[in-house]
Amino acid sequence: MKLLIVEDDKNLKNLLKKNFLEAGFIVDIAFDGEEGEYLAITNSYDIIILDWMLPIKNGIEILKNLRNKNILTPIIMLTAKGELKDKVLGLKNGADDYLTKPFSFEELQARIEALYRRTLKNASNIINLKNITIDLDIKQLTMDEKIISLSQKEYELLLFLIKYKNSFVSKNMIENELWNSEEFISSNVIEVTIHNLRKKLYKELIKNFRGLGYKIEV
Repeated sequence: MKLLIVEDDKNLKNLLKKNFLEAGFIVDIAFDGEEGEYLAITNSYDIIILDWMLPIKNGIEILKNLRNKNILTPIIMLTAKGELKDKVLGLKNGADDYLTKPFSFEELQARIEALYRRTLKNASNIINLKNITIDLDIKQLTMDEKIISLSQKEYELLLFLIKYKNSFVSKNMIENELWNSEEFISSNVIEVTIHNLRKKLYKELIKNFRGLGYKIEV
């Protein structure tokens, strides 16, 4: 799962990034509202964690602008503004969830995972795809009741393809989803990851359409 964290508190920003990276997330960071909005517009994210009180442009402005541009990425506001009127304002302007500081990381992660399940159109933590079962809680995949070991990138790519099942997913979309803005990606890393997934699962699962991209058909 790829996150954008827009937070101006340096200590909190570093703590969130460290915890999410350890939990297997892909993370981009923005320190001010202008940079956060730019990254949200120009990149693909599964979830955006957005502070309210930011330099240059505040969180409510960012919410309005993103929704006006029809950017529907789920957004959770993480802010010290905890009055009822603030929560109502955030939710009415496009936030999908609202969590006040101080907070527990466990609750934040649980809320993020719940928002992500909605994007997968999956009410539970279990995804069933043909003879494959994925447990999102423990990040475990079984095929024909046998546990299959996947690397983090293989796992994230498979979930991304499942999210857009029956639709074409281009290499550019995959690159934007699986790597943060600071990482270098070699020219064949996506093909290698696809190859490894096909080898571990089965070749026909992920179809390649020249010039269009990849697709899982169900």
